[in-house]
Parts: sequence; C-alpha cells; structure tokens
Amino acid sequence: MRFKIKVNENTKHADICTSVKWGLNNEAYSLSDDYTILKWDPNSLESSKFVDLEGYGTDFDFLQGQRGSTDLVAIAFSDGSFILQQKTGKIEKKEKEAHKGAIISLKWSVDGSLATCGEDGALKIWSKTGIIRSNLVQIDKPIYCIVWSPDNDAILYCSDKMIYIKPLQAGQKQVQWKAHDGLVVKVDWNHTNNLILSCGEDCKYKVFDTYGRLLFASAPYDYVITSVAWSPNGDYFAVGAYDMLRLCDKTGWTYSFHKTNQGSILNIAWTSDGTICAGAAGNGSVIFGHVVERCITYDKWEIILTEDNKIQIIDLIDEMNSEFDFKERVINMSMKYNNLIITTSSHCYIYSFRNWNTPYIFDIRDSVSQICQCSNYFCLVEVSSGIMIYNYEGKLISNPKIQGTKFEHLSHKKIAISNDLLALVDGGNNKVVKFYEMNSGKALNFTVEHSLEILEINLNQTEMIGERKLAFVDQNRDLHITPVHKKDIVKLAAMTDSFLWNEKFDMLCAISDQRFVVWYYPTSVYVDRDLLEQVKVSKESTDLTRNSQILSFQDTMVQIRRKDGAIMTQSVSPYPALLFEACERGKWEKAIKLCRYVKEHTLWAALAGLSLQFKELSTAEIALAAIEAADKVLFIQKIINVESEKAKSALLALFFKRPQEAENIYTQAKLYYRAIKMNIKLYKWERALDLAIQYNTHQDTLLAYRQKYLEQTGQQETIPRFEKLASDIKKYDWVEIQNKIKQEKAREQKQ
Repeated sequence: MRFKIKVNENTKHADICTSVKWGLNNEAYSLSDDYTILKWDPNSLESSKFVDLEGYGTDFDFLQGQRGSTDLVAIAFSDGSFILQQKTGKIEKKEKEAHKGAIISLKWSVDGSLATCGEDGALKIWSKTGIIRSNLVQIDKPIYCIVWSPDNDAILYCSDKMIYIKPLQAGQKQVQWKAHDGLVVKVDWNHTNNLILSCGEDCKYKVFDTYGRLLFASAPYDYVITSVAWSPNGDYFAVGAYDMLRLCDKTGWTYSFHKTNQGSILNIAWTSDGTICAGAAGNGSVIFGHVVERCITYDKWEIILTEDNKIQIIDLIDEMNSEFDFKERVINMSMKYNNLIITTSSHCYIYSFRNWNTPYIFDIRDSVSQICQCSNYFCLVEVSSGIMIYNYEGKLISNPKIQGTKFEHLSHKKIAISNDLLALVDGGNNKVVKFYEMNSGKALNFTVEHSLEILEINLNQTEMIGERKLAFVDQNRDLHITPVHKKDIVKLAAMTDSFLWNEKFDMLCAISDQRFVVWYYPTSVYVDRDLLEQVKVSKESTDLTRNSQILSFQDTMVQIRRKDGAIMTQSVSPYPALLFEACERGKWEKAIKLCRYVKEHTLWAALAGLSLQFKELSTAEIALAAIEAADKVLFIQKIINVESEKAKSALLALFFKRPQEAENIYTQAKLYYRAIKMNIKLYKWERALDLAIQYNTHQDTLLAYRQKYLEQTGQQETIPRFEKLASDIKKYDWVEIQNKIKQEKAREQKQ
C-alpha cells in the first residue's frame, strides 16, 4: 500500500498554506496566509476561491450537517478572533477577543460545540452560535492542538512536551503524560481504534493509548515532524514533515515514504472514507495522496488495487491475472469464503471465485466503513443506514435496528457475524455484547456482560448453532470464551495481542505473551475443565513481537503480520481438522483410528472433549484412557453401566460439574433417591434434607447416612434440623433401608 501523490504545480496559494479540511462531498478546502480559502477537486486538481479573509487565518473547521451539506465554517485568526460563517458567505458571528494572542487551533464537536485554544494557554468551549460556555483550561504556556474524544466528553490537547486529556465534566481527573523530548506540535485521536497519535520537535511521531502508555515511537527523522493524522477507519495514518509524506500502519511501521519537494507539510486531513489524504504545504500547494496498491489475499487469489478505480486479480498458482475497472473510486475490499466484496461510493460488487466475469451488483445508500463476511452472508456497515446484511447473490436479508451506536466509528474488532448471529459490542456500554438474528435482524433477549471493557470479539463458524461460542479480549488483554446462549465466561489466556477462530472448525488460535497458541477444541472446557490445558498447543517463536496481528486462520495455515509489517505464517497440525470432520459425520471408529495412528496427547484430549459433547461415551472412555485420566474413565464406565437414560443424563451433567442440572434431571424423572444420594456424596446435607422433606421420602435413609458420617469423622451433630429429624425418627433399621434402596433401583430399571 502506498500514496499516489498528485500536486497541481500551476495552481497554488500565493503564500504559505497552513490548514486543510474536507467537505462532505469529497471536496478539499485550504487556508493560506494570502487571506484566502480555496476549494479543490482532488481528481482534476482544479481550484476555486471559497472565501476572502480580512486577516491572517490560522485554522478553520467545518460543522458537518446532513449528508451533502455543510452548515458552518469556523475560521480562527492570528489576532485572537474567530468568525462563524455560512457556506454561502454570510457571517453569523464574529468574536473579536476570543483569546489574547493568536488562536492556534479550533475544532467542532459532533453536537455543535466549538473548542478553541491559543498562545494565551487558554482552552475555551463555545456554543454553535458563538457564545462562550466555559474556560476549560488556563495554563501559562501555549496550547498548540486540540482534538475531541470519540464520545465528545473530553478534549485532548498538547502544550510544551506534554499531552493532556481534560474531561468536560467537573470533578473528573485530568490525564497527562510527557510525550516527547521537544515541543509537541500536533495530536490526533482516532474514534475507531481509540488510539492517540502525536508528533513533536524531537523529530519523532508516536502512538499512545488513552492511558498514556507508549505503543510505538519512530526513529528520529532529519527534520521536525510537523503534522500527523489518523485515517477515519483507524487502520493507518499519515505523517508530514519537510519535503516528506509518509503512510504508516496503526502499529507504526511504514507502508510508503514519499519526497514531495513542496516544503513542510503543516497540516493533514483525510476524506471520510479514508481513501485520499490532503496536505497543506509550506510553498502554498495542496498535496493529495490517493491510497493505492491495497492488497488482500485468500486461498490462491491476490487482489491489488492498482489505481483508484482499478483492481488486478492474480491467480498465484496458475499464474493468471485479469483487471477490472470501476466507474467510481474503490473504497473497501474484502475477500473470504470464496467471494470478493468490493464497494464504491454508490455500488457494491460481489464476485464469486467460480465466475469472475459476472458479478452481482446492487446500489448502496451511503459510504461503507466496514465489511464482515461469513460462509453464507456478509454485512456492510453504512454510515447512515447502519448494518445491512446480504447473501452472496446481493439479496438484502435484514437491517437490524441498533440504538446507541455510531456506525461511522464502528471498528471491525467490535462486530462479528456467523450464519445465524450478529454480535456487536454495545455502543452505550462497552462491557456488553448484544446479539441479533441474521435472517430477521431482531435483537435477541440474551447478552454477554463482562466486568471490564471489551476490546475485540469473534464468533466461531461451526455449522451447529447450539455450539456457537464467542471469544473476546478485554481491557486487560485477557482472552475469554463463553457460550452465546448461556453466560459462562472462562478465561483462556492473558496478555493476548490477537486471536481468531478457524474459518470452518472449532479451533482457536491466539498470540499470547509472544507465544503462538492453538486450542484444538476450546469448547471442551464446558464438558471437562481439566481438558482445556490438554487441548492447547503452545509454540515459542522469536519472530513474534508485541502487537503482532493474526490476519487469517484458514485450514491449517495462520497468517500473521508482525509489528514491523512483515507477514509470516504458522502451520497448525492437519489432524484436528480430520478429527472434526469424522466426528461431525458420526464416524467415531475412524476418529479413534486417526488418534491411534497420530499418537498425540492433544488430539486424544480433543477427541475426549468432542465425544463427551456428543455424549458418545464409549469413544470418551477410550480417549480418556489414552490421556491417562483413570478417575474419569471409572466414572464414564459407571455411567455406561446405568440402564436408566434419565440417570445417565444426570450423571453426565454431574461429570460436566453441573450438579444443579443433574439434580433437576433426577427430580423431574422422580428419581428422588438418586437426587438425595448425589447431594450426600457432595456433602450438601441440608439440600439433601430439603429434598427428602419436599418429596416425603427416604428421610430415614438420609438420617442413617448422616449418623454414619458423624461416627466415622468423630463429630457431633451441629445442624438443628437433623437433630429434630433424629428425635422424630428414633430408630431405623439398616437392613430395611438397604431393601428400600434395592426396590428403588429395581423401579428405575423398569422405567
């Protein structure tokens, strides 16, 4: 990926260009010391005068209204004043003494609040009509740049060598940290990935999280870094300096480096779709960088965006390639599950690997920010229309009605789909994951709630709906798994940089503590927690660095992008996939033969989990014996020897460490003695007594077992209810109790 640089050498400002912004219709605007703001077409590079100014403008920003309209432009001046002007040229407000000294930066929020800062060290908040709301910050040094937080409840600003996050609500603590060894010149806060970007006079650019933890620091450049800006999608950012424009990945490594020969790039702005970057140059020019040569790979196919509106499709095995032209600029591309999805500003194209020449094409209403795919469906995240779910023939399946989510800022890490469910991190509460039905778009009545903020989610892609699992990483970078239809969160790993489910089978891989980890069958934790560590394969690799990201997990190959941008692959054993195929088809003998041939402990453990999940007890007995779980083998044998199906189900629930479920099965089947005896064995004496009294049965049996237990342990009775029971039943006969138990078992066998 790189920038394709375009500059109109013949048309430029007469003086230094200090700021650049984008309108809603992808037209650029530039501010200069020649008292003008020009309007630019990024394709033809033609310009026209937008407005003449009465003084030296320092910065400006548009308040974006409805689609296709720009309501107000705020323009700041070096004398400390600012004006609010309509697009038509009508001045709505002129504030002459907003600051003492020059206003250096100003920014509109989504709700229409205007923030200004300047040489006087003041940061002020103004209403849409230009009325002062608050003097939020007053320090003794100039404030050089301000940015609103993603939720518009705080402001990021920089002064001297420091970066600050100031909450708007009174009483909340300000966050601050030393960011650079020199003056901090520019900052930016991405609304999608929630990361902070900065540059300074120490000739470095850096990436931080919102707590001030350093995620990346560049090597010193030859000149001061004068501007930085995130792409709206949060996947990459641009860096400007003297005669330099650089395109970087969000983790910091460089995609491309360009010598511009236009002086210092003083300001950078991106289009809303993240495809074009504009830079304000020191010689008065406006530089346009079109993002081209985006590349995606899947299976044997590679797709390269060679021009704004042209893609090249390469067959890596047969060494064949073809090109497709589009009438509009390509905005997004995604390729999975044997289908390629391409979106432009008004159309969506669906290419099947079986037929590249006749794609399905349909209109879209708005710009698409994200594309998510599963085997049967895909969804488009549109800025105004929300999430639209389609099949691979272009038919609209559903449009879930989701409240409280800003779709233009929705990260691909906070949305996941499978053939039956759409999972989404709640926009109003980042600790909650909500679920929607794919076919109808209806919100389901179950959610997953966690104690910490959820950063990333992913659904497994198994065809069995009852086996649907959600994996997620929280704020502490801990990896968890939970069933979708029942909250039972289990922690799998700590210090997790990235994770991904296999595209077809229930295998999960992750990069945890700089180790590559694969769980052959993580769902086994819900049948026997002891199996979780036994189905895990961990590989230590010096090639894996911090912040490495897993790109794909297809068949037995895992593709990983390291922090430095290099792509590496990790191979996974092919045998788990063969095991899954055999088990899903009910070929248990074949699965056993496979494990005996391979002789891997992890594979036997995976077979044990699968067979227990499918209640194939004979296979489970063999698999558990192979991993030397003698106690579990004995229990499984006991379950096999029980003739009552209800009793088998209850014992299996007990094996899965779900005693309440086992008790419910017993009581519903009227196997009261077994329910009482189970609680006795679990030393839940009072619960056993509750059952005996509730169903008026085996009270003498319970008392006999209780007194026998006290005699063996040398204890005295301490439970008043048992003392009362002993006074009511003064004498019991062990022989009679044994006969009663035999009769109970005989009755079970008849059932």
